[in-house]
Amino acid sequence: MTASEIAGKLLLRWRARPGLVKRVLRGRPFTGVAPPAPGRVTAAAVQMRLFPARTAGEYVLRAYELTRQAAQAGAQLVAFPEDAASHLLGLLPGMDRLAGAGSLDEALASLGGGVRLADVFRFAGPDVSRLYRETFSSLARGFGVHLVAGSACLPGPDGRVYNLAHLFGPDGALLGVQAKTHLLPAEAGWGICPGGDLQVFPLPWGRLAAPVCMDATYFEPFRILSGLGAEVVVLPVANPEAYHFHRARRGLTLRVRESRIFGVQSALVGKAFGLHLEGKSGIYAPPVLSPRGDGVLAEMDDPAGEGVVAVELDLTALREWRREPWGLRPDVYRKYLPDLY
Repeated sequence: MTASEIAGKLLLRWRARPGLVKRVLRGRPFTGVAPPAPGRVTAAAVQMRLFPARTAGEYVLRAYELTRQAAQAGAQLVAFPEDAASHLLGLLPGMDRLAGAGSLDEALASLGGGVRLADVFRFAGPDVSRLYRETFSSLARGFGVHLVAGSACLPGPDGRVYNLAHLFGPDGALLGVQAKTHLLPAEAGWGICPGGDLQVFPLPWGRLAAPVCMDATYFEPFRILSGLGAEVVVLPVANPEAYHFHRARRGLTLRVRESRIFGVQSALVGKAFGLHLEGKSGIYAPPVLSPRGDGVLAEMDDPAGEGVVAVELDLTALREWRREPWGLRPDVYRKYLPDLY
């Protein structure tokens, strides 16, 4: 039996039912948030626990509750973590052995036939995509917020599987998708493909980008995004390691300082599918624009807990500061990076 046939068999007893999200959310209170003040936006970083969903409704309600907390904090921009659709793998028959496995690679090997995680995502893609997108589209529309729905591993138009961040508008419309460009070695081994483009999305209150996790480990993506005009960069993350302060600071907080942007990091945490994930969701600024001078505007205390942090971002102050001379030498850089400078 081929890997494709084995992965396909996992789907025989489950399909996303049309209208499911609407039924689950029926009667739930939705309180719209006030529009942003000129030159400002309140951002919320969601820290979400990974769990194998036993029902689709369980997943929808968890996403609803976290979005509700963000809206109660006044957030007009809500950001969820990387792999925010992985919970839905728990709905697939046969995936229980992966949910409690000590190692994801060992669990996949137990299926036989050379199955890789990308095979599962590829065959589950239509149903997972429908439920994931309908969930976050409904939440964005219900609360009237811009919502970065973290990311999900889904098939692209070419049939290959990418780690895709999704941005929804207050009307529920899908405004854009950003593929992760820098993969973990494990992701490459699972058959995930890297993206090849970086995008900036113009919104009514500012310009937003949404690279994914490892994209912040390197300087270049953020310099490019800043050069393209990004002001707020949302970074969904899912770090498969115990939280360590200095390792955590190798990514977004450095990129925020170098590229003169605001950063919003949302972390997936928990233990499931052979993974142990820890991280701190937070909102960061260049030190000169942070009250304590450390670049931290808001941050979760617990790297393993679930919750929301929110803070208002002063985009006017950022824009004014970015107009000041900064000591950069674009005349030198242009010799080597003409397309960027």
